Amino acid sequence: MPSAESKPKTLYDKVFQDHIVNEQEDGTCLIYIDRHLVHEVTSPQAFEGLKNASRTVRRPDCTLATVDHNIPTTSRKNFKNAADFIKENDSRLQCTTLEENVKDFGLTYFGMGDKRQGIVHIIGPEQGFTLPGTTVVCGDSHTSTHGAFGALAFGIGTSEVEHVLATQTLITRRSKNMRIQVDGELPAGVTSKDVVLHIIGVIGTAGGNGAVIEFCGSVIRGLSMEARMSMCNMSIEGGARAGMIAPDEITFEYLKGRPLAPKYGSAEWNKATSYWSSLKSDAGAKYDSEVFIDGKDIIPTISWGTSPQDVVPITGVVPGPDDFEDENRKNSCKRALEYMGLVPGTPMKDVVVDKVFIGSCTNARIEDLRAAAKVVNGRKIASNIKRAMIVPGSGLVKEQAESEGLDKIFTDAGFEWREAGCSMCLGMNPDILSPKERCASTSNRNFEGRQGAQGRTHLMSPAMAATAAIVGKLADVREHVVASPVLGKASPKIDVQQPKFESPETEEELDRVLDFPADNEPHANSSAPASGGKSSGLPPFTTLKGIAAPLDRANVDTDAIIPKQFLKTIKRTGLGSALFYELRYTDDKENPDFVLNQGIYRNSKILVVTGPNFGCGSSREHAPWALLDFGIKCIIAPSFADIFFNNTFKNGMLPVVVSDEVALRKITDEARAGREVEVDLVNQEIKDAEGNKITSFEVEAFRKHCLINGLDDIGLTLQMESKIRTFESKRTLETPWLDGSAYLRRDRRGATMVEAAPVPKTNRGDVKNEPLEW
Repeated sequence: MPSAESKPKTLYDKVFQDHIVNEQEDGTCLIYIDRHLVHEVTSPQAFEGLKNASRTVRRPDCTLATVDHNIPTTSRKNFKNAADFIKENDSRLQCTTLEENVKDFGLTYFGMGDKRQGIVHIIGPEQGFTLPGTTVVCGDSHTSTHGAFGALAFGIGTSEVEHVLATQTLITRRSKNMRIQVDGELPAGVTSKDVVLHIIGVIGTAGGNGAVIEFCGSVIRGLSMEARMSMCNMSIEGGARAGMIAPDEITFEYLKGRPLAPKYGSAEWNKATSYWSSLKSDAGAKYDSEVFIDGKDIIPTISWGTSPQDVVPITGVVPGPDDFEDENRKNSCKRALEYMGLVPGTPMKDVVVDKVFIGSCTNARIEDLRAAAKVVNGRKIASNIKRAMIVPGSGLVKEQAESEGLDKIFTDAGFEWREAGCSMCLGMNPDILSPKERCASTSNRNFEGRQGAQGRTHLMSPAMAATAAIVGKLADVREHVVASPVLGKASPKIDVQQPKFESPETEEELDRVLDFPADNEPHANSSAPASGGKSSGLPPFTTLKGIAAPLDRANVDTDAIIPKQFLKTIKRTGLGSALFYELRYTDDKENPDFVLNQGIYRNSKILVVTGPNFGCGSSREHAPWALLDFGIKCIIAPSFADIFFNNTFKNGMLPVVVSDEVALRKITDEARAGREVEVDLVNQEIKDAEGNKITSFEVEAFRKHCLINGLDDIGLTLQMESKIRTFESKRTLETPWLDGSAYLRRDRRGATMVEAAPVPKTNRGDVKNEPLEW
């Protein structure tokens, strides 16, 4: 489906353009979603919404579900079912709820008894579900991983999970284009993880806000697919909406023989690779911003603070506040040093660690385990290491590693060899740090409390983490391993042989594929009523007047807004008490210094944040749910992380960008004085208590229209049924490999496409602005 227009386009432009179902005059687009990955944490409320509105899943063949975030990674030797195996109540409820939902809606599911189960961002590529030129979404911010294939892949909130399930589309706008070019040759010991940590250190965690990053250059072209996935995985840590790499022969080689990819050598394969080959930026394509990096300048890189931008070379020292010019960075550095228990000037190689974690959607693929095993082979972990864990990213990765004897190398050295799952990356299951324990981790985030309350995380590559385990301190892999091309240059081809899975022919085979619980009653996606469903909509938002609470922080991440231990819920409500939990409470007692615990601010309706990049990190919609449950309906800040910004609108909330320092200071002064602030959405103004205008603000016309009228996105989208159907017909003709195949073809349990039931048009009410045509 190459675009016909002659204007030079970037890779992102091409993929986005090829998925537009409808575009409005203000630039709001309805785009088609080719691939949807679902897991247990961000989906329960979405499925509940479908059931409440009597809606079905439109494209079961484009949806793949698994459990990964909070499942145990202990041995499954005696596994029978999730209900008996998972001991923690909330985790068990989320997993069994997903099992019920995949049955009720007829979806393909890799459960804990299926060796194909694993972290969503590892099993998607592994199965060939992720393909070049596709749009890929999941209720998880690290969906950016799939951009390594030349896919437009990004995380979404739970409301959008429901939207995709019901309509197979999303309402969005074009992002900016950003190019990061890395040329030259990487020194020995440097991997893609070092490259991406170095990049984030250069651009900062807000450097890619509002943009899709295209990674290119000779270094990127020389990376294997697994290394490319690690790069794109962490583009979200640089603030980007997504990361992309143009597909090439390395990509095609990886996809050969994957169960859900076009069959190698077939007419479909040839047609697909012809299209995929066109997915590269045209000469002369324009970028909104560009960054150029020389690969020879990158050495093994490691984090020291509580943000992925807090990085230094392993040969460096812990920085101090005076090393930064920006006041926000100075203040963040002070807090990070206190939290991490570090002293400025301390050599990084002098920092002793307690635990080591090798895993996560960033670094739990077979190449990662091979690199770590190369370091560990024939050695023992240091005596001061309390625990060292290897957590494969999927059952198939685990099986491959065991066939190569990697598990024995690790266990002989003193590592724990675990089952597939997210594990200690975000500490939602029993794999967590104790307070003040320090961890050498291959994960993607080092936020406060990310791996456990008061836990201290240092991000690094698998080879570096393995070296830390052997030495007992943060260490330079180059000093402890004979120089190896495996560490210096990622191999261009992966030799993992994937099992071949054919379409199940019998009832017994199909139930094994779906890993259903013992209940054998038929559950089909066609079982929901075909029509008559209504959505409750949202309360209209026109003006909001109330006390504004001032929050003097920058880069407030979603883990700080609501820690992961409160994500184990299948409801959207009741999260207000968890809002800013680590800041509001100390030893379960209120912290009197935190603003929301003080007098009139306990009833704040508006939050005024003085630092940039509010809501960075996870795609968890629990963050706006917690704010809303507390009573906050509007957040004013210099800038927002993209996914959080989008999630607030889905809940009838208004994020207001005030980048002018003088205006923001005036609003903050009103808040500190305890005076009310008025946010007038209709006129797009912020006023003081007397009605005097402080500043104007911008808001997209379509989002404004939906907020003022309390419109339901799904109901609006279903009015576009004919256009969606037309797009799907064209898609089937032009890219037939994207329709259901293998075990995703739902022949027995219903058609591969289920028509969404339209709902009555929402009452638009008395509107002060002109409604947009949709």
